[in-house]
Amino acid sequence: MSSWKKASKSNQKVHRERHQPESRKQLGLLEKKKDYQKRARDAERKTKTLQLLHKRALNKNPDEFYHHMIRSKMSDGEHHEEDKSKKDEHSKDQLALMQTQDLKYLTMKRTIETKKIKRLQSQLHMIDFADTVPNTHIFFVDDDNTPPKGNSIGQSTEFDLAKHLETHPSLLGRKTNRPKLSDLDKINLTELNPDEIKKANLLKQQAYQELTKRIEREKELAIVQQKLQIKKALRQKRLLKPKKIQKGTKDAPPVYEFKYERKK
Repeated sequence: MSSWKKASKSNQKVHRERHQPESRKQLGLLEKKKDYQKRARDAERKTKTLQLLHKRALNKNPDEFYHHMIRSKMSDGEHHEEDKSKKDEHSKDQLALMQTQDLKYLTMKRTIETKKIKRLQSQLHMIDFADTVPNTHIFFVDDDNTPPKGNSIGQSTEFDLAKHLETHPSLLGRKTNRPKLSDLDKINLTELNPDEIKKANLLKQQAYQELTKRIEREKELAIVQQKLQIKKALRQKRLLKPKKIQKGTKDAPPVYEFKYERKK
């Protein structure tokens, strides 16, 4: 019986799908029922969405306000959410460095800046800024005419500071390069051209300005380097997620607490 069924099926007509008639060939392939159902469901879904949006627009309160209205914006017809993580965390220079340079390059540049700073500091010694720091120097003298306890500079009228330090009174304001009278007698002063003195002072001022700029640049490089190191550490696979202790700013990287993981 089964062989008879198989033989009868071999002779039956093959039912093929209807094709597009030759007269309508320019219209493309003939749409099947499954294509129609897919197109109908998509049209119905879009219609319901438009009806819902129209209903919400009719029921909207004109005085209604949400913070999300100012935390998102439309750009070129696309909706963009505000990125809270990047707000006020990096300066423009830091973002440019982070986007164009890698960690090794920043480490190399910071090392170069540090060496140049040390070289400038060894040449300048910051002598001009030493006299601007307000300090108090107390002298203890063994004299019957003065009180037995220590007196600070400028408090005793009988104490001659220039005589005690064996230097000229005009040099008392200096904290460095304050020679004694015996050394001043041995110095042979030569006549200097005022233009040369002015040029030397200008070069010294330019050197101090260069030192200040290099210190600021080294500080910026250090901050960016630390931020990149933290991002690199966060990208590593860990069992426990690190806890954020402090948010990053323009002057400091973010602080994370990493849980200790025992090594096998």
